[in-house]
Amino acid sequence: MTATAHPDTTLLQRRVLRTLFATQVIGGLAVGIGIAVGALLIEDMTGSSTYAGLAQSLFVGGSALVVVPAVRVTERYGRRGGLAFGYACAVAGTLVIITAIHLDNALVAVLGYFLLGSASFAGLQSRYAAADLAPAAKRGSHLAIVVWATTIGSVVGPSMAALAERWWSSAFGGPAYVGSMAAIGVLCVVTALVIGVFLRPDPLLTAREISGETDAPRRSIADGYRTAKSNPAVRTGVVAAALGHFVMVGVMAMTALHIKHGMADPEQALSVVGVILGLHIGGMYAFAPVIGRLVDRNGSRPVLVAGTAVLVAACAVAGTAPADGHVRITIGLVLLGIGWSAMTVASAALVTGAVTPAQRPSTQGFSDLVMGLAAMGAGIASGPIVEYASYGMLCVFCAVVTLCVVPFLMGRISGPKAAEEAA
Repeated sequence: MTATAHPDTTLLQRRVLRTLFATQVIGGLAVGIGIAVGALLIEDMTGSSTYAGLAQSLFVGGSALVVVPAVRVTERYGRRGGLAFGYACAVAGTLVIITAIHLDNALVAVLGYFLLGSASFAGLQSRYAAADLAPAAKRGSHLAIVVWATTIGSVVGPSMAALAERWWSSAFGGPAYVGSMAAIGVLCVVTALVIGVFLRPDPLLTAREISGETDAPRRSIADGYRTAKSNPAVRTGVVAAALGHFVMVGVMAMTALHIKHGMADPEQALSVVGVILGLHIGGMYAFAPVIGRLVDRNGSRPVLVAGTAVLVAACAVAGTAPADGHVRITIGLVLLGIGWSAMTVASAALVTGAVTPAQRPSTQGFSDLVMGLAAMGAGIASGPIVEYASYGMLCVFCAVVTLCVVPFLMGRISGPKAAEEAA
């Protein structure tokens, strides 16, 4: 295989970034609404905090397991096919949840949330699409642009949940949460259409053409696992991303219920939760450009160390806040978002820089699979911990989990194409 010339890659990358920016805004709205209403919907249907965590856990579980078929789609059709596939699965999820609401069937609703998590998968995979044609010296910054774009939709999304509910109720009536699900479905359809029409030429397929890997064999998640096993840089990135996502989801999943249980009027919980989670999601994405530049300038390891410290601080602040201490909870959740952003951007840059374009979908897919499964475990565990211990103990547990990344960061980060990422 020989590399082939290609017209102005810089111009192509600008088009890719513009398209991904737009889709992250729209898709971020859908994900933000889904996060805001998940635990509240399931608790209302079951009456239990234990089961409420299942909505969030299966939301991220869906974002994990959809990776397996999505990698195959991406290998064959490029980023455009893989991202559109994720949003199409999310649309199916909203239809299942709406059906479950009308049937008052919590089990069906939880399964629908599993499919809905595909929207989160597609949003996360977009950061890799931004890196396909990015020069190595700007990989972190280009990743961060797409991560930052999610700020607009994700900050507004949770607050839009209450607005969608009011509009749907006045226009059509019916049970609660149908309006939120309908809004998510429409947003995902629009996002998939924008990707299908405007993400051309496909960044992954173009990167393979430039590198001369157009004839490379198609890879699977198993190939990604083998790459992570043999490549220290990939292994470190996978672990950092997984633990960061575990902690973020574990704390965030139960924050809505913690706030609701401390309010004199629980009916107002959705509005308060919408504002706080909106600021938390802002922390996840708004500082991404700064984090991306730090990665480009200093390498991934220092940023991962800083992200670990911020996550521990977030657990301390949120975990010691009373249920009605909305300001302190907000500060903790914003820190939680910033720590997650540092772990996510730095680990993605590390993993991407350590492999060739032909290896990227399988390796990046494996990383997102592990990240999603870790977060699913956090969502499942968070409900019982809060039910039988407390929200504070949940934060202590998550802080301890965060520190598990330290041994990997103390090791040498190296890889065939990741020398520039090493500290």
